[in-house]
Amino acid sequence: MTRSQKRRKRRKTILIIEVIVLLLLLAGLFLWLKVGLINWDDLKNLKTNNLDEETQDLLDDYTTIALFGVDNRATGNYDSGNSDSIMICSINNNTKEVKLVSVYRDTCLDVDGDETFRKCNYAYNHGGPQEAIEMLNRNLDLNIQKYVSVDFYALAEAVDALGGIELDITDEEASYMNGVGGYIAMTAEITGRKGGNVSVGHQTVNGVQAVAYCRIRYTAGGDFGRAERQRTVLEQMVAKLDGASLSELNDLVDAVFDDIGTNFTMTQIISMATSMKDYQLAGTAGFPFAKRTGNFGSQGSLVVPCTLESNVKYLHAYLFGNEDAQLSDELVKISDDIVNFTGYTQDDALDYGF
Repeated sequence: MTRSQKRRKRRKTILIIEVIVLLLLLAGLFLWLKVGLINWDDLKNLKTNNLDEETQDLLDDYTTIALFGVDNRATGNYDSGNSDSIMICSINNNTKEVKLVSVYRDTCLDVDGDETFRKCNYAYNHGGPQEAIEMLNRNLDLNIQKYVSVDFYALAEAVDALGGIELDITDEEASYMNGVGGYIAMTAEITGRKGGNVSVGHQTVNGVQAVAYCRIRYTAGGDFGRAERQRTVLEQMVAKLDGASLSELNDLVDAVFDDIGTNFTMTQIISMATSMKDYQLAGTAGFPFAKRTGNFGSQGSLVVPCTLESNVKYLHAYLFGNEDAQLSDELVKISDDIVNFTGYTQDDALDYGF
């Protein structure tokens, strides 16, 4: 090889390296610009129970995130509003398996740490994400430090950006979704997006239709059925996301990043985004597992865990594989107080999930 050929090869190598570096810088700038759209809320000193060392070490092997779907009737405001959807997302840091648990919005829990027992969605409406996360930590012996909040508009945009999702809709569900006073019309008015009636059976639904489907609560199963529908929509979105192209992912980011409230840092989001294809949804469930409903005067109809202590033990077994969870004294006291408040013990459960 001549000297001039060597120089040309070296220049070519340097050029390739420069192009790669430039592409990496552009990719970093792209992500920075996208992530910069998010509504940040840097929560401080999130409280947890006094967890034993073994439980804390096990929780450290997982990334546990609180997901809130907020019905605030005003897009972009994540500081208040009823959290009509409350989910716990548990990611195994080693296997990348993801499990989702819906916490039923009407579940009777200690909402403020002052022995106020009422519907758990009260916490978000009166204290925003900080109080809602602390409510979950206090009642479930968790150490959640991260959250993501979305509203109707964000979910509708996300589904539309993915080109819709596949759902099987029953005749009863369609009757609540369609028509002038149906959930589709109400959701379209709130979001300012087009809906359109759905048919019965398997079909592709748009964003407004998907949100309307999530909001149904008067069919068989009531709020339990609604929580299951919300998990179904999320499962279908994950399935669609798994096969999404780069342009579809870009559309999704453009559509929803400015409609998200979170305390994830930019670095954390980018790190999770690079591993997104490795995540696998391993299962979904509803909490409490063993429960009973009842009417409690001014508190209305509540979903009562029978008991909170036994339900939380099963929750830790399901999410973290901890079959012998040692619960904190704080949680055991809350569980006893709920029994005293409602009169329901483990023997009173009418719906056994385990």
